[in-house]
Amino acid sequence: MLLAVTHLPAQERQVDPTWLHRFVPSLTPVNIPFASGHCHYKAIFGEGDSEQRILRSVSRFGEITVDPGGACQTPTYDRDEELYFVLQGKANLHYEDRAFPLRTNDFTYVGPRIKHSIENLSDQPVLIMVMGFKIPAKTSIGPPLPQPKIVNTDEVKEETVDGHPTSVLYKLLIGPRSGKRDAIDQAYVVTSLFLMDFAPGGTNFPHHHETAEEIYLVIDGEGEMVAGGGMDGIEGRHAAKAGDAYYFRSNCTVGFYNQKKSGAKAHILAVRSRIPLPEDED
Repeated sequence: MLLAVTHLPAQERQVDPTWLHRFVPSLTPVNIPFASGHCHYKAIFGEGDSEQRILRSVSRFGEITVDPGGACQTPTYDRDEELYFVLQGKANLHYEDRAFPLRTNDFTYVGPRIKHSIENLSDQPVLIMVMGFKIPAKTSIGPPLPQPKIVNTDEVKEETVDGHPTSVLYKLLIGPRSGKRDAIDQAYVVTSLFLMDFAPGGTNFPHHHETAEEIYLVIDGEGEMVAGGGMDGIEGRHAAKAGDAYYFRSNCTVGFYNQKKSGAKAHILAVRSRIPLPEDED
């Protein structure tokens, strides 16, 4: 007696990755609330990206291009804080009813409930990184600051950071309200926005963050990005160059090795934000 065997498809379920990679120059602008006909937004991670559900504290991480004479829409986020970093050009940050000038390598913090937008009054496009973060409902929000603090990276000294080798120097740009080490200490969720300067052959050593997620954007240079585990279960290395962006979930292995051959430095803009701990055990 022959038995009929029914071949059932294997059960499958999509598993969220522990890290994400995007190459910014290849991304196409998307339409989100503050974009306009002259304000173009590339969604790198978060809002506007196909895998935004994975992010826990990050609302958006993207690149804005504002055409000459153009302006973005004016958002107000009730429980989001935002960081701006000017990659190229000059613009005005409209903050409530006042305008503040921004130039290349300026960075600033915009707290929740602040009406703000970017306007380009120059004859050249302006390129700006925008980073948004969700403030947990249980976090008490103080009164809005009357004006933004704007700092240029040229004003921030390079320094070493405990636990990392001297082959990478850090500029500590924006940190928490309780902090005193960063150029701007005003954030609720962001634990650090920083710029890393890697010597030829330098590294920050692969490491983990148990209660934070992190994003790296390669500004210039080439090397190997460490994201997750490789065949050795420790380091998964990936060739990286300017324009590569990586998102790392909590406890994901993260690190960078600068190339040795050319003798050139590499610079990475990085931001780390704390995530809410789960209330129940898995």
